[in-house]
Amino acid sequence: MSKKAILTAPFVEEMVEVTSNLYRLGWDERNGGNITYLLEEKEVAEYLDLQSIQRTIPMNFDGSALRGRYFIVTGSGKYFKNVAKDPALNLGIIRVAEDGENVELLWGYHDGGVPTSELPAHLMSHIARLEVDPENRIVMHCHATHLLAMTFSHELTSRAITRTLWQMCTECLVVFPEGVQVLPWLIPGSNEIGEATAEKMKESRLVLWSFHGIYGAGKNMDEVFGLIETAEKAAEVYTYVCAQGGIKQMISDEQFELLAQQFGVVPNPEFLEIGVVQ
Repeated sequence: MSKKAILTAPFVEEMVEVTSNLYRLGWDERNGGNITYLLEEKEVAEYLDLQSIQRTIPMNFDGSALRGRYFIVTGSGKYFKNVAKDPALNLGIIRVAEDGENVELLWGYHDGGVPTSELPAHLMSHIARLEVDPENRIVMHCHATHLLAMTFSHELTSRAITRTLWQMCTECLVVFPEGVQVLPWLIPGSNEIGEATAEKMKESRLVLWSFHGIYGAGKNMDEVFGLIETAEKAAEVYTYVCAQGGIKQMISDEQFELLAQQFGVVPNPEFLEIGVVQ
């Protein structure tokens, strides 16, 4: 039975669309940013021969917890602006090998390329998020401009940044009630930052890397892109507010309580001054 054309696969089309949007918004300049998308074996099997391994690529990480799992991943050194023109050059579909130390390339990177250098950080985050939410499928990293800027000018704690973002747009507490976790500057691509991000991912779907960018996770592309764009919009509003002379009034914690009740969410109590109404 012949396979369907891989470029028509919904997961390839989603990767093309989201990378194009991230570049359009200026959040993924040059080869900044990366995405990993966990796929089901049956959906990959509609398009590829699962026994046809193009190459085996080593990882500096023990991914045994994900052995046999499939991902479509942006490539190392690849520009998001070029994904739509040539998906097979800039994307790859991989399977974590049984030894957990390598990945098997099934499609893509046709110039001899490899997955993003932050693959270990992504896989660590997938492992952490799957423990919290078995339906988690996406980990997305980008350099959202105003969020990045806030790490230079704002008190650099998870509580302080979360509260400011919540206060800038009413929808923020509803969209990410668990808040945003913040990391100090760490070397990108290292296992250290991967481990630190994964630990924070157990508490939140958004992790802000100081002076670098943001990580988002969730069940699908819309959820993760929406998380990041909502936080980024709030950071943009904060930038305008600062330029207009600073905050003079804001949403109160009592109003956050009412908002939480209205929309049936439970805000992180560590980030509120008063108790949360269940």
